[in-house]
Amino acid sequence: MADNSNAQYIKMTETPVTKLIITLGIPTTISMLVTNIYNMADTYFVSTLGTSASGAVGIVFGFMAVIQAFGFMFGHGAGSIISRCLGKKDMDEASDIASTSFFAALIAGLIVTIFGLIFIEPLAILLGSTKTILPYAKTYIFYILLAAPVMTGSFVLNNILRYEGKAALAMIGLISGAVINIFGDFVLIKIFNMGIAGAGISTAVSQTISFCILLSLFLIGKTQSKLRIKNLFVGFKNLLIRMKNICVTGLSSFVRQGLTSFATMVLNNKAGAYDDATVAAISIVSRISFFIFAVGLGIGQGYQPVAGFNYGAGKYSRVKKGFFSTLIIGEVLLGTFAVIGMFFTEELVRLFRNDPDVIEIGSFALKFYFGALFFQPLAVCATMMLQSVGKSISAAVLSSMRSGLLFLPTIYIMSAAFGKKGIVLSQPLTDVLAFLVTIPFVVVFFKNLPKEDRKEEKSCKV
Repeated sequence: MADNSNAQYIKMTETPVTKLIITLGIPTTISMLVTNIYNMADTYFVSTLGTSASGAVGIVFGFMAVIQAFGFMFGHGAGSIISRCLGKKDMDEASDIASTSFFAALIAGLIVTIFGLIFIEPLAILLGSTKTILPYAKTYIFYILLAAPVMTGSFVLNNILRYEGKAALAMIGLISGAVINIFGDFVLIKIFNMGIAGAGISTAVSQTISFCILLSLFLIGKTQSKLRIKNLFVGFKNLLIRMKNICVTGLSSFVRQGLTSFATMVLNNKAGAYDDATVAAISIVSRISFFIFAVGLGIGQGYQPVAGFNYGAGKYSRVKKGFFSTLIIGEVLLGTFAVIGMFFTEELVRLFRNDPDVIEIGSFALKFYFGALFFQPLAVCATMMLQSVGKSISAAVLSSMRSGLLFLPTIYIMSAAFGKKGIVLSQPLTDVLAFLVTIPFVVVFFKNLPKEDRKEEKSCKV
């Protein structure tokens, strides 16, 4: 075990930075793409049930962001601390953090399940369901709620693996779940004619299988950090301090995902004031644009363990070089896909819903969503870097921009000024504004980053 840990330390601190980021980013990118292929396949299969059912996918997507908010808070919070602990060769603290975050995520998911089932109809309405979308949304959300604990747990397990530098192992669990989900959608919706309930059951079952695969990797010793219930029995005060450190570090992820859910709710409510076609169009456009964005996000997530590990090891020059390498790769990849996609907006929307109203709204929106892709890599890279090195407050502030502090006033102003077109333009405009706000955060961080690398430390008490 000591030899494996030392080999991993050498890999994370001595491999050329750009090569390391690409090596770690490729499995994560594949995972993101396959997951998003599932999301798009889900949208496709459900869209065959009608425009209202297609709109329900967008409604439920907003709710799933709530589940992701808890999973990412515990997962990214723990992962960031664990990567810095491993950079300092403190395996015991890494295991303590991993165990605490995992069991906390399961409990949080169970709470979401209980309260969600009790208030399922008000929840669906709050998320933006119209009267015609509501029956579909309630059915879909029911099955998602049942799977909430394993979903939050999976996010933690996946992120710990990534932050340990084992992105390929994390990919196994995610891809397995996504492939099973696509197969399940086809069988339950197209063959057994179970409608949107089939999509919900497929998602719940595939998420459970993915969780079991990820958990098995920890149980058979593929990770440096260990999951042990006994690690929780450290006294209430110490456990509270540990939980605080995890939650504060993961705050930016919670803010980002929580506000994403709220922003989606506002967007759906604004769109629903017009018709189901507008809700469906925005849902489809969001899935398409995020599919492309996932490429840049995957490379960015490949940078996270590099930033955390090397910051913990005191190798600050590698943190800086890794940031700019990730930014350039992200701009090139997203820019290429955005330019190509501009020529096929109508065809892309038509793949999911051959409804003239949906195509008209979606094609118009997609052009601007593609244009905004050029402005996203800087904000994403900066947030990931700040979170990975423990600058949780700055990371949280940046995370709140795209879906909260900037988006909410933008959508209200744009919808009041330009109506339906203003609604679909609000997110791309927010991305441009977030890009401008991010610049001073990056400048200040690198100005304060030590110019000289630090000697190795052996302790990781955070």
